[in-house]
Amino acid sequence: MALPTPLQAFSGVPKTPVNDKQTIVDGEKMTGAQALVRSLEDLGVTDVFGIPGGAILPVYHQINDDLKFRFILMRHEQAAGHAAEGYAIATGKVGVCIVTSGPGATNVVTAIADANMDSVPMVVITGQVGVNAIGTDAFQEADIVGMTYPVSKHSYLVTRAQDVPRVLAEAFHVAATGRPGPVVVDLTKTAQIGDMYYSWPQRMILPGYNPTTKAHGRVLSDAAKLFNQSYRPVLYVGGGAMRSNAGAQVKRLAELTDSPIVTTLPARGIVPDSDPHNLGMLGMHGTVAATGAVQRCDLLVAIGARFDDRVTGKLDAFAPGARVIHIDIDPAEIGKNRTPDVPIVGDVATVLDDLIPEIERAQAITPKPNRKPWWDRIAYWRKQYPMTWDEPTDGSLAPQWVVKTLSDMADPSTIWVTGVGQHQMWASQFIDFENPKSWISSGGLGTMGYGLPAAIGASVGSAREFDGKKPVWLIDGDGSFQMTSEELAAAFFARTPVKIALLNNSVYGMVRQWQTLFYDHHYSQTNLLDGEAHGPEGDAQAAAGELPLEVPDFVKLAEAYGCVAFRVFTEDEAREAIKKANEINDRPVLIDFRVWKDAMVWPMVAAGASNDEVTYKPGVKPLLDDTEGDAYVNAAEEARRAAADADTAAASDGKEN
Repeated sequence: MALPTPLQAFSGVPKTPVNDKQTIVDGEKMTGAQALVRSLEDLGVTDVFGIPGGAILPVYHQINDDLKFRFILMRHEQAAGHAAEGYAIATGKVGVCIVTSGPGATNVVTAIADANMDSVPMVVITGQVGVNAIGTDAFQEADIVGMTYPVSKHSYLVTRAQDVPRVLAEAFHVAATGRPGPVVVDLTKTAQIGDMYYSWPQRMILPGYNPTTKAHGRVLSDAAKLFNQSYRPVLYVGGGAMRSNAGAQVKRLAELTDSPIVTTLPARGIVPDSDPHNLGMLGMHGTVAATGAVQRCDLLVAIGARFDDRVTGKLDAFAPGARVIHIDIDPAEIGKNRTPDVPIVGDVATVLDDLIPEIERAQAITPKPNRKPWWDRIAYWRKQYPMTWDEPTDGSLAPQWVVKTLSDMADPSTIWVTGVGQHQMWASQFIDFENPKSWISSGGLGTMGYGLPAAIGASVGSAREFDGKKPVWLIDGDGSFQMTSEELAAAFFARTPVKIALLNNSVYGMVRQWQTLFYDHHYSQTNLLDGEAHGPEGDAQAAAGELPLEVPDFVKLAEAYGCVAFRVFTEDEAREAIKKANEINDRPVLIDFRVWKDAMVWPMVAAGASNDEVTYKPGVKPLLDDTEGDAYVNAAEEARRAAADADTAAASDGKEN
């Protein structure tokens, strides 16, 4: 029998508690709503996103211009959650949003699930009907605690005003420590309007919550031994390393062990792309070098990564010859998908700080193996299978060219945000990432519509933490963008100068790609008809009635929201529009790039296939027949031996003379 959810269980107890007498009288008397606002201030919160509503009105009644935090009014609750996510990733602080009960709370569930999948620290405060109304199907009542238990790190139901500051203190602590994640605080109207006595700081009551940060036992020495026995190691770095701010440690470990680095989607930028150890992203749309290195390695070091299916492909064929070291702060991830030879539970940065000296001691006793042949193999993959693209056949722009040009023309400190789809993969592939926390994208949940609100949150965070010196570029698709395009209003009124590159191919691009490859070119319900009307001649033809109406016209839509907008068809127009966008810093800017709808994301591993079957481009599967790679490695080794023999002979001649 299924156990009742917290609210269902709560509805079965007496409506009026037997002993609800206020026993705490130390502190300043105020309402629960006032206590919530004061708690946010005492927690150091500086920015809050949200939308008001009936069940949360007592809290909003306390929000005014005199507070220590800024409130950013969004236009949809899901967007408020995504904005808090973008803010959290850009700044490293806990993101906060406040929404109402019922549909307001259910709307934000998608953002909660998204943050949970990507380990984003966030506190979501939702309104709830009064205690006496719970379980009566009252107006705008919804069991938000029950709904969010499976998709959040923790959920609270607050029924007493006196509990508000303690619960807030606990929520922020839980969200930011251990494996970060979203915490829900469902605040009944009873708790909001009730009286309490406020004091700070609060004593938290979290029995059993003690995240492990340091490695225990012999695991560090065991890991060091595996490194010293490995000829083909790979550091497989995930989002957990990014959340731990472990970029410097990962870089040092790669240099010390001469190991290549491959990253998951959320970890892009943790080590600069210019670092010779960085092979880029692996998996479904990763580089051939990154995917090939993992498939051929003899030691796989998973650092804050969870062996996601988009990375592993067919799980039992993933890194088949490798021994595994798995470092993660969440013990539930260890062994969940792949049983490690050395499991290490702890904070990534802390573990690596302790592991690196252990490896140095081991190397002082036994020099590390010769890894030059391994790097020869990787050099072959890099040289033979670089990131590239096919030129459009219809005269439109290549979306990959647009992304690369955006990267080349952008400020090096730019924060890059994406929606979800083909554009997301191209952004990951063709942007040069040189800084951590410069990449914000929905990874685990793959939430279309994520981009614009997350970019707003990142822009608010940039203004707060970096004096606006980190510009924010959003790369989005026309399909993903339309799911939250109403947030242009929030971007305008919040004075967030987000720059939006809309890769408009007039289709749901990633779905269309799968239809092309796996569903017999049957393009069922993927044509959006929002970018096919205007050709290079532009508005004149449409005005003359020679072309169908575009719905929407993204330039007019952006202008209606007070934004600057451009539509471009050629590379020269694109460069000029990007230049203008980079110069505008007082309002959002949108560029409608008309790109090729038949452009594909390559390389690709089909869902459920082995990574050995990675397709570089149609008909080319580099890892299935690597005889040329073998010849390349053998030639490089022979050249080294010949050079060594020549040096030896020259030294011998010098001694004789």
